[in-house]
Amino acid sequence: MIRNTGPVLKFRMRNIALLIQYDGTSYSGWQSQPNAVTLQALIEEKISKITGRQVNLVAAGRTDAGVHALGQVASFKTESTHDPLTIRNALNALLPPDIRIMNAAYADAEFHPRFDALEKSYIYIIATDRVVSPFVHRYAWRLPYDLDVDAMRAASLNLTGRHDFSAFRGAGCGAKTTVRNMISLTIEETNAIGFMTGSISGRFIILRLKADAFLRHMVRNITGTLVEAGRGKLQPDDIKKILESLDRKKAGPTAPACGLFMEQVWYKDPLQW
Repeated sequence: MIRNTGPVLKFRMRNIALLIQYDGTSYSGWQSQPNAVTLQALIEEKISKITGRQVNLVAAGRTDAGVHALGQVASFKTESTHDPLTIRNALNALLPPDIRIMNAAYADAEFHPRFDALEKSYIYIIATDRVVSPFVHRYAWRLPYDLDVDAMRAASLNLTGRHDFSAFRGAGCGAKTTVRNMISLTIEETNAIGFMTGSISGRFIILRLKADAFLRHMVRNITGTLVEAGRGKLQPDDIKKILESLDRKKAGPTAPACGLFMEQVWYKDPLQW
């Protein structure tokens, strides 16, 4: 369980959990890598400035380059006596404005953001207008043609439940198993998206996927395949055949990263931010 109150002992190793939002447009994904600006490396650098020690920041999900997050969870261990809210405020003073630490809290010593996660959800936004608001282009896949959303929904029914998702697994995925439980997959049409104090008009399709875990590029590969069904290039029953084939080459293209958001992570003990 995560908590933000309680006694603090000097020199005791503490596990600090962070709730993070970010616009992934300018970053080469979450995971640290040579000669690239990544979210993990940047946040670790700022934490080290605050605590005086190098840290290893572990996340619930390693989002790819250009992918955004509304509810990324990460944690690090430190001997620093700074309380979580002080760390949150100090990080936000040091980080660029497209990364915000929304909250911070003490976590149990054994808490692991990735391995303790029970469920995760992602959303993917598609815009189908020929002219798209400038406030949308960074956060949606822009397709200048109509999609048959009923066909996409019919196709998506083949993906819920427990399956081997090898056909939707991206190259370089290091998962030990490709079996995942897709708890829900919904597809919504809307003519406006809320923005600031108003809304942005347009034609939008929003996919929301919830599963026990996801493979690399799984959401983007599923989205690209469902779009093919929406264009009439695949029939709804073809999705079942693709899934059973375990062959990535039979599925549709990988949707762009810009439309994908890591939405929320669930744990056995609700996070007490």
